[in-house]
Amino acid sequence: MIAGTASDAGKSVVTAGVCRFLVRRGVRVAPFKGQNMSLNSFVTKDGAEIGRAQAMQAQAARVEPSALMNPVLLKPGGDRSSQVVLLGRAVGEMSARGYHGGRQGELLDVVVDCLAELGRSYDAVICEGAGSPAEINLRRTDIVNMGLARRARIPALVVGDIDRGGVFASFFGTTALLAPEDQALIAGYVVNKFRGDVTLLEPGLDMLKKLTGRPTLGVLPYARGLGIDEEDGLRVRESAAGRPYGEDVLRVAVVALPLMSNFTDLDALAAEPGVAVRFTDRPEDVADADLVVLPGTRGTVKALAWLREQGLAAAVERRAAGGRPVLGICGGFQILAERIEDDVESRAGTVPGLGLLPARIRFAAAKTLARPTGVAYGEPVAGYEIHHGVADVLGGDEDFLDGCRVGTVWGTHWHGSLESDGFRRAFLRRVAAAADRRFVPAPDTEFGALREAQLDRLGDLVEEHLDTAALLRLIEDGAPAGLPYVPPGAP
Repeated sequence: MIAGTASDAGKSVVTAGVCRFLVRRGVRVAPFKGQNMSLNSFVTKDGAEIGRAQAMQAQAARVEPSALMNPVLLKPGGDRSSQVVLLGRAVGEMSARGYHGGRQGELLDVVVDCLAELGRSYDAVICEGAGSPAEINLRRTDIVNMGLARRARIPALVVGDIDRGGVFASFFGTTALLAPEDQALIAGYVVNKFRGDVTLLEPGLDMLKKLTGRPTLGVLPYARGLGIDEEDGLRVRESAAGRPYGEDVLRVAVVALPLMSNFTDLDALAAEPGVAVRFTDRPEDVADADLVVLPGTRGTVKALAWLREQGLAAAVERRAAGGRPVLGICGGFQILAERIEDDVESRAGTVPGLGLLPARIRFAAAKTLARPTGVAYGEPVAGYEIHHGVADVLGGDEDFLDGCRVGTVWGTHWHGSLESDGFRRAFLRRVAAAADRRFVPAPDTEFGALREAQLDRLGDLVEEHLDTAALLRLIEDGAPAGLPYVPPGAP
């Protein structure tokens, strides 16, 4: 298990790096996260919804993603409730109190069974924890950190982000707040995002070992530009554009909608030389950009109301009236429609959309999960769909990935379509022409190859900076016997 001192300590990328390291050594490996909370999700080939990070880790392991790899996915719909996705299918909404008050404990058997099934099919399974294992208020019903580790006897490494500070206190405190039975499975630590001379860190690592009886298995350097899928919809990546292939840079403004989901759709644009992607909530940025994207959201009606309150809806409408490009993806497409009938997500009834596309949206109780393929602008394109909203398209200048286009406004439910290289270039050429920019997409940008290179880079970091012999012993033999107890512990 790769646990962490906190959310965003680096568990997802370290798990991916270990998977890539192992598969290059000939080990059949699979990733696993018993319970995930994320608005970034993915659809497997058999139509199951899982966390996007686990799909990325499966790619690192060179295996097909499966619902077994993420049996429980929580998709926040607000501060106090989430949609519960069990084994790839939505089973309802639940409050945080209701989930942690009983339902979560019931799911431990499901999580353990999925892990066991993966264990029968692979040589190794690398489990990612969630948040911190020392969240003592939630330990009683934990199914993803030490609750799972203790049930399945899984050795755990704790990753800490030294770039945010306090990593030694975090390592010590995380260990000291665990019950003795949990501490017996904490086999060591991994320092993440270190900058500078590692010899200056070594006295602290020696002291940490004396205090806890546990070694640090490696110090991973700060690595820029990994561009690996994140779990949190609150953190987004932007591109620095780089040198354009043509004469102009193409400026893309992505509206940071409330409950924004699957913002990874924009990664392929950010990878294009000369495409500058920024996330914004300001009308002036919407007015200034060459392309505005309304991304996915877990709360379409709520996001639409917010757009109107912030003056962003009016800015988007002015763009459309002036023939300036707008792209809506999934929830963003629904916002651009004539009207939205929602008795499922917001239960707001019928709400007028922005009316920029001739479509009517009706929210269905059953979620659409699909992996569509097709041809657009003469190029093959593939994507995936995750939505309750069903679109009735009533016209338009042309069909567009099961959605439509009117003038310079495009809408589609397809996530991931911009990862299709030929289609992305064809789309960007149309955007550049409509924006009157002398931007030319580079002819050789291959997003899939770039992603593979990033995963190989993670594998290199693990191989070069972790004690891989100790890692392999943990996988083979489990946690060493006799690891010291660090007081005060917890019940």
